[in-house]
Formats: sequence, structure tokens, C-alpha cells
Amino acid sequence: MNKELFTLLTKVDTPTVSNAIEVALGQRGYNNFTKGTMFCSNTKVGPIVGFAKTASIAASRAPQDSPEVIKERRMNYYRHMSEDPKPSIAVVEDLDYPNCVGAFWGEVNTNVHKSLGVSGALTNGVMRDLGDLPDGFPVIAGSIGPSHMFTHVKSIGEGADIFGMKVVEGELIHADQHGAIVIPNDVISNLYSAINTLLETEQIILEPSKKGSMSFEDFEKVWSKFEASRT
Repeated sequence: MNKELFTLLTKVDTPTVSNAIEVALGQRGYNNFTKGTMFCSNTKVGPIVGFAKTASIAASRAPQDSPEVIKERRMNYYRHMSEDPKPSIAVVEDLDYPNCVGAFWGEVNTNVHKSLGVSGALTNGVMRDLGDLPDGFPVIAGSIGPSHMFTHVKSIGEGADIFGMKVVEGELIHADQHGAIVIPNDVISNLYSAINTLLETEQIILEPSKKGSMSFEDFEKVWSKFEASRT
């Protein structure tokens, strides 16, 4: 991902990226995105764009491993999150889903991840401390709750499943208040032009629509031109 593409991705929302992927592929039907409503800690910041640093956690029951093993795994997790490539996004699957009870993402953990150079977090699990999360570190989560319960790391770098979106370690992710999508490796080189093509195409229908009322006859002409140019 070059600097031009990264800058553009930070300025558009995830639905735009989803549509642009279809433009790049030349067909509809790409479906490696989250399915279902998610919660965003701050809808006023831009999207999270980054390479996936994956892990899994659990919280409903106390871990069975020794304290030494748990501590070592936790430190290995933070080491993993600190490593390249950057920009990165923490993609953490809660294995208790759909009955997640422990918030891995609160004031302490978000600040730690931000200090390690992570751009944001995506999880099917729980977040909390909504008034105390750091600026510039969005969390997109499956639920909101008060407790951390027995949160502990289960796996590191082995991929994740977030609301039906299958994530392989290192894949490029775009996420915002709408959810998240995996950007396929084979479209990255064409995505910049695909986004710009999409935005230009949408203006065919948006520009006359936003000017005010249209007769059906005028709408039909504009829509025909719009349909002829879209994927």
C-alpha cells in the first residue's frame, strides 16, 4: 500500500471501499466483510486503515494455564502488536461470541495499544470506558459492557473471525462505524483508481439529485446514464 492509497483510504468510509472493491474486481458479490450491527467508540474520527494484527481472547471462565504461561502469552501478544507492518489494526476475536461478557478494550488497553503504534481495534467482543478511550484510537466492537471478567489471550497471529469476516494475519483492513472489510491483496494495486472512478460515477446521480426536485423523465435519463457507468 503506497502513501497515496493510504491517504485516500483515510478519507472515505467503509461502504465506499466495499463498492470500490467491486469496481476493481469488475463484478458484485465480494463478501468478506462483517455481517451485523457493530458499535463504534467514536463516529467523529476517520476510519481505521491498517494491516491486521490478529489474536483471540476469552473471558467467561478463568484460564486453566499457569500464571507464568498466561503472563508470557500476554507479553508475546503485546510484542506482536508492536511489530511491523504499520499502519496496523488489532483484530481480536472473542471466542465467547455470541455470549461475550468480558471487555478486553477499555481505557488501559486502548492506551497501551495506541502507544505501541496500533491505529485502532476491531473485535466481535466487548468494549467499555467509552468516555475515557484515547483520541485517535477507534474501537469497533460487537457489544458494550461494564466488566473485564477473566479476559486472557488465547492465540496470537493465527487469524480471526469477526462477525463472519475471515481475517488472515497481515491482510489490509478498512473499518468504521459501518463495520469492516478485508481488502483483497489482488485489488490493492488498482484500488486508488477504483475509488476515484466510483466517486466520479456517483456524481452522475448525486449532483442532479442534490440540486432539488426532478421530473421523472429527467430522473430516468440521469439514472440510465448512471447505471451504464456502474459495476
